[in-house]
Amino acid sequence: MKNNKSVINVYKKNNIKSGVVTQLLYGENFKKIQNKGSWIKIKNDSDNYQGFIKKKKFPANHKNTHKVHSLYAELYLKPASKSKIKTKLSFNSKIKVLQKKGAFYKFDSFWIKKSDLKEIKYTTKDIFKNIKKFLNKKYKWGGKHYGGLDCSALVQLFLNFNNKFCPRDTKDQIKYFKKKVKLNKIKKNDLIFWKGHVAIAISQKEAIHAYGPFKKVVIMPIQKMIDKIYRTAKLKVIGVRRFS
Repeated sequence: MKNNKSVINVYKKNNIKSGVVTQLLYGENFKKIQNKGSWIKIKNDSDNYQGFIKKKKFPANHKNTHKVHSLYAELYLKPASKSKIKTKLSFNSKIKVLQKKGAFYKFDSFWIKKSDLKEIKYTTKDIFKNIKKFLNKKYKWGGKHYGGLDCSALVQLFLNFNNKFCPRDTKDQIKYFKKKVKLNKIKKNDLIFWKGHVAIAISQKEAIHAYGPFKKVVIMPIQKMIDKIYRTAKLKVIGVRRFS
């Protein structure tokens, strides 16, 4: 099955009070595991993550051709700027292009600007290139959307955009990335882990992370970040990982 909504919340259990554990972006494929009343239990094809979503009519999987590389992409009813609608697709949403007309591409029943897209096979040499586009975006537990995301989603989004597998949660990410690095040997793109938290080094001295206490994505000096997390949450760094 394919998600044909801009974003869908995935819940821990089959009720909205159980809490959002992740989200499905437009074009993400998933499998139905079980029906449970007005809910279905699903497994996301990209990371095998499981949870519950509201039962709706979803189309069958198809092969996506393009992905959104902007923070978000505006949608249009026609290949004309005046036909813009409120719905937007977030970074790393995926589509199947059906038609091309000037600066616009058609998918499903909408149009999107070519400038917001890259071909599905596109990758960057710098995995976290342009990660600063998420700077100051809202922190949201379980989110992976420009409207709100958590720390592990910030990591996963950019690896997935580069067609690389990445687990959804920090506890699985630290196990998945095997190459261990000492704190005093950190370099750009290394992942710094605490219990339940992760940050991405953007240089030897600074890191970016979706930080709950600040309620947004921030850049901080690495040592200041380590000290603050210890002072406020009594958490020490449990590992640094390098994936390339």
